[in-house]
Amino acid sequence: MERALEKHGAPVYVRKEIVHNRHVVETLTERGVVFVEETDEVPEGALVVFSAHGVSPAVHASAAARNLRTIDAACPLVTKVHQEAKRFARDDFDILLIGHEGHEEVEGTAGEAPEHIQLVDGPAGVDAVEVRDESKVIWLSQTTLSVDETMETVGRLRERFPLLQDPPSDDICYATQNRQVAVKAMAPHCDLVIVVGSTNSSNSVRLVEVALQAGARASYLVDYARDIDTAWFEGVDTVGVTSGASVPEVLVRGVIDLLAEHGYGTVETVTTANETLTFALPRELRPARTAG
Repeated sequence: MERALEKHGAPVYVRKEIVHNRHVVETLTERGVVFVEETDEVPEGALVVFSAHGVSPAVHASAAARNLRTIDAACPLVTKVHQEAKRFARDDFDILLIGHEGHEEVEGTAGEAPEHIQLVDGPAGVDAVEVRDESKVIWLSQTTLSVDETMETVGRLRERFPLLQDPPSDDICYATQNRQVAVKAMAPHCDLVIVVGSTNSSNSVRLVEVALQAGARASYLVDYARDIDTAWFEGVDTVGVTSGASVPEVLVRGVIDLLAEHGYGTVETVTTANETLTFALPRELRPARTAG
């Protein structure tokens, strides 16, 4: 978004939240980004950015009909799931999309092939699934789910449909997985786990659930250090801190600083993976190439 503001100037419109993080959204709003729910709220001919969660072909068509200039900031991992959906729809599979109803990413993926995709919202949704041919069924998933819940849902689906096929590669975001693995390693040793993230961030909410399931006595989700209730520290010797995948490091540092002020000054880093993956800028924001 910073690059889009530098290149095009304010206002830059964004459909939905660019990422599900309150601090990021508020900071960008102050800099001239205008967040809208749908493209029909964007002035004709203006610039609109599609969020990291991806959008359906219908949204692209709506933007084109209004002559909007667009930048697609969809996460490449989400784009991969879209491509898988289109591929298996072309091959006439029934696609079982594991995810949360109403989530932007689910709506975008389902919109790629609505006639082939059924949403399965957790293990409880398995019984309602109906397929045409049990030999041509595949599952895909929202990228920000709990790995454990997803695999529980897959297990239930496979009980009903033994020939259920797996996606060609793991759908769940590596950053989401890495954080869940780290929380599982940390939580059994913590009286309290604080997750820095926003309530509409699926992967952040999952981290609270994972911490509690892994043995933490208590776990809370906060946007900022100021959201922490010091009453949570009563009887607590060890506090774990983690964050959602799109949370700026400065917010995590703020929580660690507050903990130090309350006597939790010794910090031990739990490392279960090193993230070195980087993604290219959207095509529209890459520097122009010059011929030599």
